[in-house]
Amino acid sequence: MSGTDADGESAASSPEGGESTKAIIAALSANVGIAITKFVSFLLTSSSSMLAESIHSVADSGNQILLLVGGRKAKRGATPEHPFGFGRERYVYGFIVSIVLFTVGGLFALYEAWEKWHDPHGITGFWWWLPIVVLVVSIGFEGSSFLVAMRESKKARGDGGVFRFVRTAKAPELPVVLLEDSAAVMGLVFALAGIVLTLLTGDGRWDAAGTGLIGLLLVTVAAVLGIEMKSLLIGEAASGRHRRLIEAAIPGEGVDGIVHMRTMHLGPEELLVAAKIAIPRSETGQEIAAAIDAAEARIREAVPIARVIYLEPDIRRDTLKES
Repeated sequence: MSGTDADGESAASSPEGGESTKAIIAALSANVGIAITKFVSFLLTSSSSMLAESIHSVADSGNQILLLVGGRKAKRGATPEHPFGFGRERYVYGFIVSIVLFTVGGLFALYEAWEKWHDPHGITGFWWWLPIVVLVVSIGFEGSSFLVAMRESKKARGDGGVFRFVRTAKAPELPVVLLEDSAAVMGLVFALAGIVLTLLTGDGRWDAAGTGLIGLLLVTVAAVLGIEMKSLLIGEAASGRHRRLIEAAIPGEGVDGIVHMRTMHLGPEELLVAAKIAIPRSETGQEIAAAIDAAEARIREAVPIARVIYLEPDIRRDTLKES
């Protein structure tokens, strides 16, 4: 994702797929069960906060399925129509996730808050206690899912912070799960506060306020995800650390240096490197080819995800002028 990485970045640019999948499955398992429980609680109490949280959990469950589908489709091999493969399809599904979270989650919650505010009603009847129990249990489940995502992201981000990881990671799954799980925990806290205050005061507008806060939270998270996914879809360069490694690897026998270089992620674990390299004026075609092959080998050894490399030989123009 967009942003400036630190020198200490380790695997943030290419986390292992198993870590992402484990976090997604943990979040999906928690959300499916929680969504069903929240819906039952809403039907028994007519709490708008419970309805907003129910839809939130359904949206999150669908989003996690989308991430799994995107990861599977991205593994397809290159075709004549798509010679660079389908690695960036993971970014497409990540962008769809942001749209679903914005519309199904955020806008629906804001609409429900508006309706409840204009027609406030308290939570009464035998089942008044059920939303509190459901929300407390849900906080426990969502908190556990969030801890799994944090633990798995730790393997990918090393000593870097969570915010830096979200901004610089090239694989979308873990950052998406981290943001979704953190929003889920905060949303549950908002819903719990709104319901408790409604029960204490009998004023349903507290329930509406909790619902509104959930909607604003989801819209904000969706906007952040959308911005980051858009940057990855457009095409981001290699991280600063990887660029420096590539620049250090290219010069060698038969290669004097780099005239200019461009890099772009074709997927989280696949990097395109295109560079114009300076070669000695006296080299033959055979010597140039050998120098390019050796430079490509050095690049792949320094940065294993550099899988597509194009090196164009050239002579420095300042050298020609001096001669």
